[in-house]
Amino acid sequence: MGFPVDWIGDTALEGERPLRFSEDIGIDLGTATFLIYSKHRGLILQEPSVIAMTRDTKEVKAVGEEAYRMIGRTPSNIIAVRPIKDGVIADDALTEKMISMFLRKVNAGGIGRFFNIRPQLMVGVPSGVTDVEKRAVLRAAINSSAKRAFLIEEPLAAAIGAGLAIAEPVGSMVVDIGGGSTDIAVISLGGIVVSESLRVAGNEFDEAIIRYVRRKENLMIGDRTAEEIKVKIGAAAIQSKSDILTAEVRGRDLMVGLPKTIRLSTEDIVEALSDPVYKIVEGVKRVLEITPPELISDIIDRGIVMTGGGSLLRHFANVIREATGIPVVVAENATEAVAIGTGMALEMIPLLKDSLISSDNYLRR
Repeated sequence: MGFPVDWIGDTALEGERPLRFSEDIGIDLGTATFLIYSKHRGLILQEPSVIAMTRDTKEVKAVGEEAYRMIGRTPSNIIAVRPIKDGVIADDALTEKMISMFLRKVNAGGIGRFFNIRPQLMVGVPSGVTDVEKRAVLRAAINSSAKRAFLIEEPLAAAIGAGLAIAEPVGSMVVDIGGGSTDIAVISLGGIVVSESLRVAGNEFDEAIIRYVRRKENLMIGDRTAEEIKVKIGAAAIQSKSDILTAEVRGRDLMVGLPKTIRLSTEDIVEALSDPVYKIVEGVKRVLEITPPELISDIIDRGIVMTGGGSLLRHFANVIREATGIPVVVAENATEAVAIGTGMALEMIPLLKDSLISSDNYLRR
């Protein structure tokens, strides 16, 4: 009696998921977070896009959550880096290693590689990436174990993952705020009609907080501290007194070089984030200005959908609504929408073929 085509049975060790002969998966290759979605198993990995290695030999020491905990705490011979910058690959070799290690971590293609049966990958990339960046992503995916790789623009994947009916002849608008980029797009009939990609997103929020604290308090804080402040007391706007929260922040006093503790409020963070928030709102307005009138009518009726971790910043949806006059909602699965959409897109390839880029064709050019 043979095994089912895509299953090897309950042969995994206790605590592990069963291995599969061939498992097509979707990947959200995020600047801040790496997510993997399997059409068989759902969302199976969500970890920081960080890899730690020795400085001289480039030997990989850790990846994901373990590597993230090393940021700012490593000895001189080990570095923890993010090989993806602004949503695209900054270091091909490290990204390839990171993809391979994450795939191994979830057993995707593990037994399949032994039988020379490798998975198909659907990878989300920001809209407007260059040809060089597209090739870098496809090469990293193919070299990491995939038999075939597809690229899908992140706002289209986010729309699919958020449950929008993208195949219908009506307009839907998505604002996907990730770690390295914000993608704003109007979608109809399974494709992107107009879009804009901004290199302003969650990481820029963190950097804005770091600059603000340094300028106002002469205090140096790290990326992780800035992110914690953003999540704990951050907001895009203050709409009532109950919105104002406070938190203690520890860092290094730039005047004397010694540790120092200060207290910041939500008002401080709103001021710190005013510039990146303004840039995203202006990007939304620019896309609306070039959207065909018929689709504008649909968007007014259906509203704007926000996805990505940056969309969870308090009252950001309200700020965009007040600036555009259009209803705005944050998707229930905002942080996972792109990853889920990439996985679902693997079953929609005939419908999306004009919007996808395949390694079979693109890497042969």
